[in-house]
Amino acid sequence: MKNNVLKKLFSKNSITIYIVVAIYAIFSSLLYTDNLSRQLTNMLISVSCYIVLAVSLNLVVGFLGELSLGHACFMSVGLFTGCISSVLMSNVIPSVYIRLPIAMILGGLAAAAVGFVIGLPALRLKGDYLAIVTLACGEIVKNAITNINMTVESADFEFNGAIGLNTNKYGIYIKDVGELLPYAIVLVFVTIIVMMNISKSKAGRCIMAIRDNRIAAESIGINVTYYKLIVFVLAAFFAGMAGVLYGHGNSFAAASKFDYNMSIEILVIVVLGGMGSVRGSIIAAIILRALPEMLREFSDYRMLLYSVLLIVIMILNANPKFADLKGNLSIPKIISRLKNKDKTVKEAK
Repeated sequence: MKNNVLKKLFSKNSITIYIVVAIYAIFSSLLYTDNLSRQLTNMLISVSCYIVLAVSLNLVVGFLGELSLGHACFMSVGLFTGCISSVLMSNVIPSVYIRLPIAMILGGLAAAAVGFVIGLPALRLKGDYLAIVTLACGEIVKNAITNINMTVESADFEFNGAIGLNTNKYGIYIKDVGELLPYAIVLVFVTIIVMMNISKSKAGRCIMAIRDNRIAAESIGINVTYYKLIVFVLAAFFAGMAGVLYGHGNSFAAASKFDYNMSIEILVIVVLGGMGSVRGSIIAAIILRALPEMLREFSDYRMLLYSVLLIVIMILNANPKFADLKGNLSIPKIISRLKNKDKTVKEAK
């Protein structure tokens, strides 16, 4: 009984939760006591959004084994749907802090709907073909948003997709990071917990079976299209919610920012953190978002150093000896070694 409790307390998923709790506890305490630098304060919401994006994309790339390059498009759909909904609700719900959770859900649902529309035909493909289709769909969505012109006289609201959305003008920009951070923390934890539970569920086992051998999965009665769509829609939903949070944390948003470069950046985070590793996605998102800011002092060589560090990290990740070293330094392995050591000492006595 005691061993089962210890296994649960120090399981891989539990340790991931502890790490995230520790990170947010440290930064929150520094933020709310005014001991956090302005540079790091401005990064908190952005990093949180990228954690959600990386973990949700890992469900598609890592657990399902399909290459998607349209994740930024789901974020943009969620952002503009959620932010515009927040503006239109201002007459009914004056407080932006009450509107934000509702806008996040609406943005997530809109992104999920787009994910369903794109995924239904696209997921019949696989590999490079799927990557090209999702990339093309992402560009189509970006251009569609850019060409939207919308005016709502009752709310004194006007949206021109080519110019972008000025969230500060319509009162949905939350300048104080301390007020927005709790929403970011809740979204990050909900995303992580949902992804962890999926990986252990019956649906998760079916998804991983499709990844390992699609023909074998179909032969035992697994509905491949159904499970692929679930993964795609769920990943799009969380990307859309992250987009709404991102929009409320920035004074201006333009569709042109959410192009294929951003999708590739999110994919790099997933690959760097390890396919199917939730913890790896979290750590990689923090590192890759923080590195450019940390290297700002070396302005002339910042991107060069950033690229070199990326290459070094990828080489280390591909090295079996480094993988063994990381495994040996894991908390369960350390506890196991300590137990064996105690057992050896007792036997010697």
